Amino acid sequence: MSAAAASTADTAPPLAGAAKAITALALALGTFMQVLDTTIANVSIPTIAGNLGVSSDQGTWVITSFAVANGVSVPLTGWLMQRFGVVRTFVLSVLLFTAASFLCGAAWSLPSLIAFRVLQGAVSGPMIPGSQALLINIFGPAKRGTALAIWSMTTLVAPIAGPIMGGYISDNYIWPWIFFINIPVGLFCGFICWTNLKSQETPTRKLPIDRVGLALLFVWVGTLQVLLDKGKDVDWFHSTAIVVLAIVAAIGFVAWLIWELTEAQPIVDLSLFRSRSFTLGCVALCLGYGVFFGNVVLMPLWLQSYVGYTATWAGLVAAPSGVVAVLVSPLIGRLMGRYDARFFATGSFVFFAISYFMRAGYTADSSFQAFVAPLMVQGIAMGLFFVAMLAITFDGLPQHKVPAASGLSNFLRITSGSFATSLTTTFWDRREALHQSHLSESITVYDPAYQQSLAQLHSLGLNDQAAAGALTRTMVSQSYLLSALDIFYLSGWLAVALIPLCWMVRRPAGGGAPAAAAD
Repeated sequence: MSAAAASTADTAPPLAGAAKAITALALALGTFMQVLDTTIANVSIPTIAGNLGVSSDQGTWVITSFAVANGVSVPLTGWLMQRFGVVRTFVLSVLLFTAASFLCGAAWSLPSLIAFRVLQGAVSGPMIPGSQALLINIFGPAKRGTALAIWSMTTLVAPIAGPIMGGYISDNYIWPWIFFINIPVGLFCGFICWTNLKSQETPTRKLPIDRVGLALLFVWVGTLQVLLDKGKDVDWFHSTAIVVLAIVAAIGFVAWLIWELTEAQPIVDLSLFRSRSFTLGCVALCLGYGVFFGNVVLMPLWLQSYVGYTATWAGLVAAPSGVVAVLVSPLIGRLMGRYDARFFATGSFVFFAISYFMRAGYTADSSFQAFVAPLMVQGIAMGLFFVAMLAITFDGLPQHKVPAASGLSNFLRITSGSFATSLTTTFWDRREALHQSHLSESITVYDPAYQQSLAQLHSLGLNDQAAAGALTRTMVSQSYLLSALDIFYLSGWLAVALIPLCWMVRRPAGGGAPAAAAD
């Protein structure tokens, strides 16, 4: 939360009665809408890709483009709030997000949808920190905990609703409605917040903006994301385009690093990394979130493409993890102030590892309950992870540096999730090709098992060509299953490997309740 946001409570009395209730609802819906759009498209990727005539792998750009644009825009939020006011910035962000949602639903091709998703992610940066700051203001300092509880609950409920809503809409309507549903919500949120909060606008002041740093940030993050998304389609560094992108990303990163270290008013305060807790906390936060988000994208993609689940059922598989997280988080929040946050962080990685290792035991005919059980364990990990890692990351930082630290950690977290999505889908495809090669080498037309399967298919009325095609599809499906199991197993060990990082930081003072918002 920016200094300007914090001063709101001092410039106007909190709202009361029905006005406070409806404004809190509108602000909560603003947060809900933005977080929802990070997950609602996950289960809809196969449907969107099929309708637009592209592969599911290309369809993941719908996720990564939004995440990258949102991540890059987050560091700009603090400057916008101080320059134009918290209320004005938040309301304009909501309205622009609503307009971008309409454009996403009206997209006529994958390139147009990606372009509009970039716009949607870029304009949504102020929505989460703005809603948090304004909720704190309308409830007043005495009920700050209530405000943060409302804000936190919406950020946990949205990931539950996202897969279910995305799956239901994809199966029963047309995919553009996953974006069109934002329109009435956005208009309601913008109207209510401007009507009730415009008189409580924060003071504004002219501030310099690091345009060069922002441009360089966009260049190296954007080119690196394109490299990761396109590399698998063009055989990586055998492609001239990929080599050029890699050079641009490397030069852009080095130039950005040098500029930010020498700029008087940097868009990203790199001096924060002098804090050991902040540095190691960010590493654990980003790697843990990256592994988590890569698996969040992989599960519905695999279930729909090769297990035969509809988008709705794929969403229902993912939903219980969010329910468990909602139930666990309030308890963790109460305990955090009394116990060492490092224990909670360790517990989160332990539960993540258990969840991933449980998934490594999936089979092609696993039941719905078998798919859900590991994700319920993941819900416990989610309830521990975010609260504990933020407590560690912000420990010991001066109060005036917390907003910058929050913005930087959220930028790194969001972009790591986007990069992890590309890396996970690439690894999935590469391992599938390897497993398919091994399976094809072990199967010949003279294999008794192959002959038996062929005979069974002939008995169902399939000719030789159709039967061979069916067996090939089964082999491909089995190869993707084995590849997914490799990813789950590797994810489990990565979660275990991150545990020592939790104990390389100093003990957080008093457990510490973290600042939740990104500014």
